[in-house]
Amino acid sequence: MHSSPSVTPTWHLFVPKLYTVLSQRYSVGNFQRDFIAGLTVAIIALPLAMALAIASGTTPDKGLITAIVAGFLISALGGSRFSIGGPTGAFVVVVYNVIDKFGYDGLLVATLLAGAMLVLAGLAQLGTWIKYIPEPVVTGFTSGIAVIIFSTQIKDFFGLSMSKAPADFLQQWSAYAQHAGSLDPWVVVVSASALALIIVLRRLAPKQPGFLYAVVASALAVWLFKLPIPTINSRFGDISASLPMPVLPTFSWTQIKLLLPSAFTIAFLAGVESLLCAMVADGMTGRRHRSNCELVAQGIANMASPLFGGLPATGAIARTATNIRAGAFSPMAGMLHAILLLVFMLMLSKLIGYVPLASLAAVLFVVAWNMSEQERFRHLLRAPIGDRIVLLLTFTLTVLVDLTVAIEVGVVLAAMLFMHRMAEAAAIQTHQKLIEEDQDDFARGAGAELRGQIPADVQLLQLRGPFFFGVASRLSEVLDRIGKPPRVFILDMNQVPLIDVTAISAIKDLLQRCERDRTRVLLCELQPAVKDTLQQMGLLNDSRLKVHPTLAAALRDASPATKD
Repeated sequence: MHSSPSVTPTWHLFVPKLYTVLSQRYSVGNFQRDFIAGLTVAIIALPLAMALAIASGTTPDKGLITAIVAGFLISALGGSRFSIGGPTGAFVVVVYNVIDKFGYDGLLVATLLAGAMLVLAGLAQLGTWIKYIPEPVVTGFTSGIAVIIFSTQIKDFFGLSMSKAPADFLQQWSAYAQHAGSLDPWVVVVSASALALIIVLRRLAPKQPGFLYAVVASALAVWLFKLPIPTINSRFGDISASLPMPVLPTFSWTQIKLLLPSAFTIAFLAGVESLLCAMVADGMTGRRHRSNCELVAQGIANMASPLFGGLPATGAIARTATNIRAGAFSPMAGMLHAILLLVFMLMLSKLIGYVPLASLAAVLFVVAWNMSEQERFRHLLRAPIGDRIVLLLTFTLTVLVDLTVAIEVGVVLAAMLFMHRMAEAAAIQTHQKLIEEDQDDFARGAGAELRGQIPADVQLLQLRGPFFFGVASRLSEVLDRIGKPPRVFILDMNQVPLIDVTAISAIKDLLQRCERDRTRVLLCELQPAVKDTLQQMGLLNDSRLKVHPTLAAALRDASPATKD
């Protein structure tokens, strides 16, 4: 009698990583690692949370509340061991626009709705669908947001005497030009010094919390020399020394209808950013996150944050990377980061008031530069014309029109481009013999006679059909299923008629992972269109990759007798 294969129950997809860690052996040494990592991230998050809140058009305490409440829940309930949650630059544009149109109460309702959408998306197991968003769309709106963040900080960086900068990008720069004569030299000295200190520390001591040093040094300078420049206290008043009690915001059905587009944008950004963050953490640690559990946690966090008067939250890639580098062992590090931020808020509220807005503008200049992904942007400008159009259109619409419109147009255009490529692929396939199209597996395929030549420590993967953003995420899953890393990994591209930039990024991620595992990567049987695209994107020049014209040549290279 044969037993049926075991199937992982659905509920397992929603078990938080914290439970997984605590159900195993969690020692005092592990807690010490988590505490040090949590303290390191809290020190970085303190000035960043306040700066992002101010850039979003609200008060600095709202950023701290978000990092405390949402940050704790994202780590406690999430599907990633290392993700750090809180306010991020991705939300600055949409939050600013919602507050401008509907007031802060409207933002609280929109965030609640977004949280509910994320919970439903996670329960519906849509976590893997978000991975299908093409890279040109993500890079386009992320770079556009970076430009907008930079633009909104010009007023505070140069001390221009304006009551408020317009929300529209072109109107902002028109207003800046009109008020250029009101530049405050003392503000420029403080902001430029803070920016220079951050840059110097990043180059000479990258592990040091440059943001905090810059903010503290600026505050000391303002206090010691009694500089007449705007500070948190002079513009926003005293920072509250307590966490507010939760209150459900008032709303109406009419208001909900008006806020649904904004809520969808918040949910979309939170979902994309959180899963990108989890994927980055996986790439740095070799572990795997639970995407649907992560979405549910993000949803609960975004439903809880507005109850305390907070902002939307998601996974923060830079803070997560810092958490990992600081030696974090489990989600407890993220929870401790939130608890320590609460301690800082309670104990240092009076001192926080001395922080000059100019130094926070300098912090956001660096945040904008990091978000701009200028290297990736330039890299994508070498992609095929369709991907370049998607990138540039998404970027332009984000900056000049609206983030929601940019995402919608970018995704639709990418889908149309994909359908066009599918039509081209079908045209290519009609020139092949039907018997070659009907092969189902390697054993019956063109390389069947080579099956016996594959050594035990060599893994061969044959790709079939267009290699595009919809299947790019599957590549890393193959290595996860293999278990022990092979000595050589061969990608047979004989039946791949075309490839897009997201798939190329997936191959780069594969190269990085295989380099860590000391696994050689070989490509073979490249079709002309695929080879041209890889050459255009510079992948064929990567020293970690070797290309062979035939599968037989790749297998000869992979055999132990010819191993490098």
